Order: sequence, then structure tokens, then C-alpha cells
Amino acid sequence: MNNTFSDGSPIEVVTDFAELVAANFEGAINAICWKRKLQGDFKEIVSKLQLKENITEVTANDLLSLQLSEQGQLAREIILNDMQSLTDFGASPALNLLKSYERDETFDFISTDVYSFHVDQSPIGTDTFLCTYYGAASDILPNEQAVQKVLIPEIREKLKDLHNGPDEDFEAFLREYYFDLHYQSKPNASPINLGSGHLWRLAVQHPGQQVLPCIHRAPVERDGEYRLLLIC
Repeated sequence: MNNTFSDGSPIEVVTDFAELVAANFEGAINAICWKRKLQGDFKEIVSKLQLKENITEVTANDLLSLQLSEQGQLAREIILNDMQSLTDFGASPALNLLKSYERDETFDFISTDVYSFHVDQSPIGTDTFLCTYYGAASDILPNEQAVQKVLIPEIREKLKDLHNGPDEDFEAFLREYYFDLHYQSKPNASPINLGSGHLWRLAVQHPGQQVLPCIHRAPVERDGEYRLLLIC
């Protein structure tokens, strides 16, 4: 019933939503996947939604207002069921129609946008849930295949120059601007693509977390193609 993708993978696979939320992160496992092959035409839903901004939140009422084929209706029912399951669990799911995220081009030596490998952080115990219904999907990276960018000597020296303050305040400076949440993949690293249709639960960095947080990144969008992503 439960298994990992491969030896050394940080992923555990489950068969339904109840297992997804009940499974525990432990050891190297910091990503849990409800692996599934979805029926329905999600492309039709994307084609009938209106992009108002680069990231447009889509409500349940927006979905229900669409005139869809039978396959489109199947896809809509799956999305609505996922949103309801997560809401009943106590999460706050958001369905986003995405053209692109904002890029961070402030510095040429480090980026803090979601296209950079990073971990999510919270002051309270929580997890990140996500599912890509259509379009390019995110990647995760086993923790041993990455290094914190702030520990890379040349980046660290440039950040110290940028800080230009007392040494004892430097770590607080890194946390304040979220530099410490971003990672560089090691040579020969093998990112794992999260694929379409699967519902994922990723470990977040928080005070009570018992495992390393899951390192992940948003994909570069395909030309002319929007993404439909459920996230919370």
C-alpha cells in the first residue's frame, strides 16, 4: 500500500486522501504523494477560465459557472472534491490559473523567487499541499543533493558585503530576507518532477518539524500554456 518511488527517494506513496493526511514524515521521507491518474479534460477548463493577472485565483463558483463537456465536467468534479477534502481537513486551498510568478532579479548572485529551489517556512505546524492539474509541474530535490545557498562561500561573502553590519546580526539578516530558505542543487543532482494529477503533501520548516523540510521549485512555464494549480 505504502511505498517509496525508489531507494533513497524522500517520497512515500499512498492510495487515498485519508492516507495522505494521516501518514507521518519520518527519516528521509519529507514528501507524501497520493498518486493517481485523473479522468477528465482539464485543458478545457483552463481554456474557458479568464486570466486576469499573471496569477488568478479561481473560486468554486468560477468553476461551476463554466459550460463544459462531459469530460470537462469530470475534471471540474475532481477539482471541487479536492478543494472540499482539503477544506474539511482544515486547510485553505487556493486554485490558481498561472501564467507566471514574479521573478526576483534584485541580485545577480542569488534569487529568492519560487523558481529557485527553496523550502517553505511557517511559525506553526503545517504542511504544503499541491496538485498540478494542467501545465508544467514542480520539482523536488532530495536534501542530500542540495546545499543552502548562504553556505556557498562566494555567495556568503557577497551577502556579508550586502549586509554591511555587525557579524552577530548576519544570521538574522539572512532570515529577515529569506536568503536562508534557498538552495543550490549539487553537481549530478536528480530533481524529481511531481507530475500532473497527483496530490502532494510536502514538509514545511517550522519549530516542531521532525524531518528536514522538502526542497522544491516552481517549473518554468511552457510557452503559450497556463498552469492550473491547487495549493495550500
